[in-house]
Amino acid sequence: MSLNNSSNVFLDSTPSNTNRFQVNVINESHESSAAMNDNADPPHYEETSFGDEGQNRFRISFRPGNQECYDNFLQTGETAKTDASFHAYDSHTNTYYLQTFGHNTVDAVPKIEYYRNTGSVSGPKVNRPSLLDIHEQLAKNVSVAPGSADVVANGEGTPGDEQAENKGEDQAGAVKFGWVKGVLVRCMLNIWGVMLFIRLSWIVGEAGIGLGVIIIGLSVVVTTLTGISMSAICTNGVVRGGGAYYLISRSLGPEFGGSIGLIFAFANAVAVAMYVVGFAETVVDLLKETDSMMVDPTNDIRIIGSITVVILLGISVAGMEWEAKAQVILLIILLIAIANFFIGTVIPSNNEKRARGFFNYQASIFAENFGPSFTKGEGFFSVFAIFFPAATGILAGANISGDLEDPQDAIPKGTMLAIFITTVAYLGVAICVGACVVRDATGSVNDTIISGMNCNGSAACGLGYDFSRCRHEPCQYGLMNNFQVMSMVSGFGPLITAGIFSATLSSALASLVSAPKVFQALCKDNIYKALQFFAKGYGKNNEPLRGYFLTFVIAMAFILIAELNTIAPIISNFFLASYALINFSCFHASYAKSPGWRPAYGIYNMWVSLFGAVLCCAVMFVINWWAAVITYVIEFFLYIYVTYKKPDVNWGSSTQALSYVSALDNALELTTVEDHVKNFRPQCIVLTGGPMTRPALLDITHAFTKNSGLCICCEVFVGPRKLCVKEMNSGMAKKQAWLIKNKIKAFYAAVAADCFRDGVRSLLQASGLGRMKPNTLVIGYKKNWRKAPLTEIENYVGIIHDAFDFEIGVVIVRISQGFDISQVLQVQEELEKLEQERLALEATIKDNESEEGNGGIRGLFKKAGKLNITKPTPKKDSSINTIQSMHVGEFNQKLVEASTQFKKKQGKGTIDVWWLFDDGGLILLIPYILTLRKKWKDCKLRIYVGGKINRIEEEKIAMASLLSKFRIKFADIHVIGDINVKPNKESWKVFEEMIEPYRLHESCKDLTTAEKLKRETPKITDAELEAVKEKSYRQVRLNELLQEHSRAANLIVLSLPVARKGSISDWLYMAWLEILTKNLPPVLLVRGNHKNVLTFYS
Repeated sequence: MSLNNSSNVFLDSTPSNTNRFQVNVINESHESSAAMNDNADPPHYEETSFGDEGQNRFRISFRPGNQECYDNFLQTGETAKTDASFHAYDSHTNTYYLQTFGHNTVDAVPKIEYYRNTGSVSGPKVNRPSLLDIHEQLAKNVSVAPGSADVVANGEGTPGDEQAENKGEDQAGAVKFGWVKGVLVRCMLNIWGVMLFIRLSWIVGEAGIGLGVIIIGLSVVVTTLTGISMSAICTNGVVRGGGAYYLISRSLGPEFGGSIGLIFAFANAVAVAMYVVGFAETVVDLLKETDSMMVDPTNDIRIIGSITVVILLGISVAGMEWEAKAQVILLIILLIAIANFFIGTVIPSNNEKRARGFFNYQASIFAENFGPSFTKGEGFFSVFAIFFPAATGILAGANISGDLEDPQDAIPKGTMLAIFITTVAYLGVAICVGACVVRDATGSVNDTIISGMNCNGSAACGLGYDFSRCRHEPCQYGLMNNFQVMSMVSGFGPLITAGIFSATLSSALASLVSAPKVFQALCKDNIYKALQFFAKGYGKNNEPLRGYFLTFVIAMAFILIAELNTIAPIISNFFLASYALINFSCFHASYAKSPGWRPAYGIYNMWVSLFGAVLCCAVMFVINWWAAVITYVIEFFLYIYVTYKKPDVNWGSSTQALSYVSALDNALELTTVEDHVKNFRPQCIVLTGGPMTRPALLDITHAFTKNSGLCICCEVFVGPRKLCVKEMNSGMAKKQAWLIKNKIKAFYAAVAADCFRDGVRSLLQASGLGRMKPNTLVIGYKKNWRKAPLTEIENYVGIIHDAFDFEIGVVIVRISQGFDISQVLQVQEELEKLEQERLALEATIKDNESEEGNGGIRGLFKKAGKLNITKPTPKKDSSINTIQSMHVGEFNQKLVEASTQFKKKQGKGTIDVWWLFDDGGLILLIPYILTLRKKWKDCKLRIYVGGKINRIEEEKIAMASLLSKFRIKFADIHVIGDINVKPNKESWKVFEEMIEPYRLHESCKDLTTAEKLKRETPKITDAELEAVKEKSYRQVRLNELLQEHSRAANLIVLSLPVARKGSISDWLYMAWLEILTKNLPPVLLVRGNHKNVLTFYS
């Protein structure tokens, strides 16, 4: 089928037309548009809408005179409908695929489904056409099967979508809360704690109205800054369940999130016990007044607390809807109690209340109470430490983020409004109680002023009461002495008691819900593998029932202990640590300058967030220094644990972004500094192919680059470009992951090229970044060079020449068994597949056997349906057993052992360095670095150099002096004076036999034939062999010396001979390398770029 995407199909042929195409609203059937022929109105442009796909459609209309063209186009069948609802130019229904803007194209319009994560609960993820689908030539006879467009549009058949659909079904009917019920109500209830009713009056008495307002304001500054930071983080993407843990972990990474998440969940669980004990203590006080004690105060608290937490657990387990209803009822009671207090302040006081210090609003009382009056042992910070926990609770809404309809909108709006409302209430209560009640009162109605008595400026005295004896003896009433001032002031005292009950129970209920929700999110991320059991959720709301019961157990344990005064400061510090990290998360994300940091909530500043984090840390020490230290120690321990375990998660944290920015800045800064010989380090390109296929080559290179230099494992894909690029792209992540898994500090790079040499040349020129560019090429010795085609030999020798051209050093590594274990890996992979098939088959058989007992027709049909699976079982089993019984030796066990020889610790031995030619010192630096490694530290360096027979001692002393200046330790130095002696006849004969198949023997042929053979088959000519005969002698002689001196060495490091371009043929050079390294331990042939890599200057 030929697809015509030309714009002329839908255009007038008149040259005056300047519009390429026009967009209009057209009818569902093209015939109905005939009436447009008589319409002279100018064309209309439809606004594109992506909101309602069913109603708004974007279609290309034809202009007058083009209907015939359009009809012909439709009748060809190229845009035939696939079903009744398919319009040929519909781009906003599910049939958009291959039909975008009315053209046959694979390109698709922007849709939200493309940007969802796999397994998203808000809808299925759709895979957009890949760049390959769009870029490659479209196959002929493209056809869209009926319904296939819908399948593609809905993302059916893509990995992970089944999971998404299942989750979507589970979420159907789930209870979701708006910002009022889900966030505002919870935060207000949590912030308005029992402190409002029984401690705020004492705080005003101690600090006075002025400092009391400052204490409230300072606390609100901490919570407001945290709320602003939290709002910024919440609006920077979709927020899932987990509250503070989710926000911190997705911003700072699993290390910070995992550590704070665990202690935050634990703090909420213990907070349940704290609030319940507070409620139980109030009930016990009432029982004391009525003389209705059950056992004794401590045991009564335990009994009432246990019953209360069981009831609260029942409400929580019943579902979030019931819990939300209970919270609303408790808020109403709390609001009535607060209103009751304000009403009481304007109700005229009676004699009894005046005796207890309440005189309604009086300017003299306000003036007297405005300044501080700290009692012994109290001060500003101690009073602040007592009040601050009353301002916490701002995370109550965020903690159930998974149960909110729109967390991004609800959390900022609900939290900030809750902070504002509760702050106004705290300030109002503090100012009102400070203006109505004196600090000290006796409670006696008889303590009135005697005529002629001097008041000394006392407000109570001016109002007719004498409370002067409170200066010498303790009194029971007044702001400083009576915690029930609000009950006394209120219009109806029992309502304040109801408010206390409401405050404690609502806070306990919120904590009982928050702890399991946060803990479940933590367990789902599998950061602590031992806690995976608690990740499971139940019901339409995915309720963490297991987490509820764990929280219940923790709360019950602390209720039974009934000694919470010691642990309360630690819990407050746990919450503050969460606030500090939320502020730091906002700062860190802003500082990292990641393009992904785009919060919709713009009222934040990174330096203000940092100030908030520092302020939270300071408040932790103000509240209780030893509790702050304990908090930091626990968090540090958990951070180290998570870092050590390295959870397999990637959340795009700001830590990653900052690491990238730091690396980029350091790389750029490095380019401004010239290289210095003291800082030289081998930075290697290693031609391993896939890193797992030549592990020994990678291991020996990694031994001298780990923690000191750059190592890049390179692979060249040769062949048809399309296939090579596809294979290369698909394996990049997998091979880099293999390096990370095996703790090899190296990068993986690959190129696709027409030939191997071109690929390596590209790598040599383009690899690296700035100063971090490779300076050494490491390759394995080509063991099969005699059987290899000429092109492979030319490529192999050619890349050595290319490296020298680019002034890059070369290291050729040879081991006896060779490096390539790809065949072994293939066999292992096949065995693993067969093993998986066997296990799956056994599981199927087991299932069938378990179903054989099912009776009736249903069981019969099940057996019949499974019959085709059970029949081939014996045959399959036998084939698997046959393969498993194969001897390991068939997989070349020696090759496998050789591939791991550099992973093992090298025993006591030597590294023999044959420094025959000065290449700048690389041949000496590499073995020195090896001796610093744990696996090679027991090996001593032995240095071999060439010299004259009559100057051996002098040259030995000179070399020892040079090595000492280089500060390189060595065990011995050998000066070889007979390197240029001819090799023995047997050795030379072996060399001649080796090169015989590759010699041209042109002297035995006529001139014409010899010239023709030179052009057609480049071989070793007689003239070449004669010209470099002395060099050939040297290579053979060196092998004899190596056999004599270094046969027992752990490793031999030898100067690599250089073949002059145009003078030495490839076959001859390979023969030199072969004879030089034949029958020896592992050999490193090294040749630097002849620039100094060692220096004796400081």
